Amino acid sequence: MSWLSSSQGVVLTAYHPSGKDQAVGGSHGKGGDETTSSRRCGQYAMNQEITKVTEKPTFDRSSSQDSMDEVSMEDYWTELENIKKSNENRQDQRVMVVKEPDEGELEEEWLKEAGLSNLFGEAAGDPQESMVFLSTLTRTQAAAVQKRVETVSQTLRKKNKQYQIPDVRDIFAQQRESNEKVPDGTESQSVRTNENKYQGKDDQVSSLVVGEKKLIPLVPEEAPASETDINLEVSFAEQAVNQKESSKEKTRKSKGDDAPLLSFRLPKDKTGTTRIGDLASQDMKKVCHLALIELTALYDVLGVELKQQKAVKIKTKDYGLFGVPLTILLEQDQRKVPGTRIPLIFQKLISRIEEGGLETEGLLRIPGAATRIKNLCQELEAKFYEGTFNWESVKQHDAASLLKLFIRELPQPLLSVEYLTAFQAVQNLPTKKQQLQALNLLVILLPHANRDTLKALLEFLQRVIDSKEKNKMTVMNVAMVMAPNLFMCHTLGLKSSEQQEFVMASGTANIMHLLIKYQNLLWTIPKFIVNQVRKQNTENHRKDKKAMKKLLKKMAYDREKYEKQDKTTNDADVPQGVIRVQAPHLSKVSMAIQLTEELKASDVLARFLSQESGIAQALKKGEVSLYEVGGNIGERCLDDDTYMKDLYQLNPNAEWVIKSKAS
Repeated sequence: MSWLSSSQGVVLTAYHPSGKDQAVGGSHGKGGDETTSSRRCGQYAMNQEITKVTEKPTFDRSSSQDSMDEVSMEDYWTELENIKKSNENRQDQRVMVVKEPDEGELEEEWLKEAGLSNLFGEAAGDPQESMVFLSTLTRTQAAAVQKRVETVSQTLRKKNKQYQIPDVRDIFAQQRESNEKVPDGTESQSVRTNENKYQGKDDQVSSLVVGEKKLIPLVPEEAPASETDINLEVSFAEQAVNQKESSKEKTRKSKGDDAPLLSFRLPKDKTGTTRIGDLASQDMKKVCHLALIELTALYDVLGVELKQQKAVKIKTKDYGLFGVPLTILLEQDQRKVPGTRIPLIFQKLISRIEEGGLETEGLLRIPGAATRIKNLCQELEAKFYEGTFNWESVKQHDAASLLKLFIRELPQPLLSVEYLTAFQAVQNLPTKKQQLQALNLLVILLPHANRDTLKALLEFLQRVIDSKEKNKMTVMNVAMVMAPNLFMCHTLGLKSSEQQEFVMASGTANIMHLLIKYQNLLWTIPKFIVNQVRKQNTENHRKDKKAMKKLLKKMAYDREKYEKQDKTTNDADVPQGVIRVQAPHLSKVSMAIQLTEELKASDVLARFLSQESGIAQALKKGEVSLYEVGGNIGERCLDDDTYMKDLYQLNPNAEWVIKSKAS
């Protein structure tokens, strides 16, 4: 769910078939007159006042606002007009009003999503169950949880509910005491230490002010930019606290001088970069809980209130291609192709566009003809799953229009109803670094189907951009064209001022730009969150071990015998500084490997490759990887550049297993 403040009720407009289709003229950046599809497009209206669509705003710029002018936004307005025209004369609209949540309801739902529902209500129980989780939180994360627990507690007392609400402040007090003794890399002392290497690199850029809104403009690709690592080792919210403190000092010293423009890159981590999909489901669930808490803490620090936006159940198609929920579409596809994670029609449309060559000028910008799009949609619905559809009849621009139509017609946005407003709110964050940090957390929080489909889309868009010299579609051009399709369909027809339209246009185009350019970074799980998961697992193991010892003592077992059996195989069978690598599904042989400073995961795989032909063939196909299993992690797929000695020191009780990559 997303968390954005709202003073009014919410209207969610689900799309339904229009009475008739109509050819609509659509222009593009070159002044062409091809037509665009008039099929209905999905609309999720989040306001109570719907009016006739206005013309493109003629925003009055000041002479200093030269980074995002009417010329640079032309592709955006053209695409938006094409979508608006295709949405005219729609009939049979149904409007669903979402009641404004009662006091405390948002916070209660938030705690459930954060995995802390046992702190309140009928599910309230032994606070020890959440003690481990809460004890691993950073200062700002703990404050975010405490704020919402207190709100729920006050609300329940007002309602005279006789639920026991544990006072988690005692837990946080214990946490602070332990942190003072042993800094673990997640608290303020560590924050200051790790942040030092990033000091002096401010990511503030020259900003565009619209009314009282301050926007970070899209930076022309020609603009010189220094590149720096983005800090994934320290809580984003803790970094924001430190930045606020240090920026006051910088402002006094610099007297407002502009800082250089920055481009961010993934830092090199000797213990390995963890990407979405690398962790076992149990650990990934913990990552999502922590990501939600961290996102909320970040917004709390920056003074942006995030509130819940619940999805409304609407009647949707349960079969077909267009206007079908992603989950249902994937269920259909998996019956045809087991293991499919991205809708087959989505994959096929991308494939068809690429078959025409990505060098085509105006690709994605020039719309297909409306009559062809309408006929193609009907044919696809009837023949796609039968395998009788003639793909040779689909022109390249038609395929691009169908791809965008597929995205718009999803019953719920690709960025999800729960998080769409949170994605939009990213434009309100003050710095590019903080925008990237928020997007990173939001990507982690997306449902699997949405996240996988979004990744496939962004990878395709990057391939289009790679041919920009010939197709004239730079990352800015592509962002302008795609932003309305992902962000703006739900607001078409809403009453808004020209200023507000310009703010939303430039803001969402900027977010789209960041999603495309930094997709590799955004699909990375921050190291500080992985470390928090490791700490949770360690504490849970310790707790379980104590409980087991207590049970064994009661059962009169020999404790000394148990403790000997409890030693790991690493301690018992492998000398210090040596790891034993297994490939149980590929080979009966295990291999002892001496750890050195330079030994990487790729080297371990290569050792097996030299001895086992079966593994060699799998390695050549990229089908197997080295996994870290057990110890303080459930399971983690290692990237090739992981330094094994550094990881061993972080998790000495792990086992090292070569196996097929998870599908």
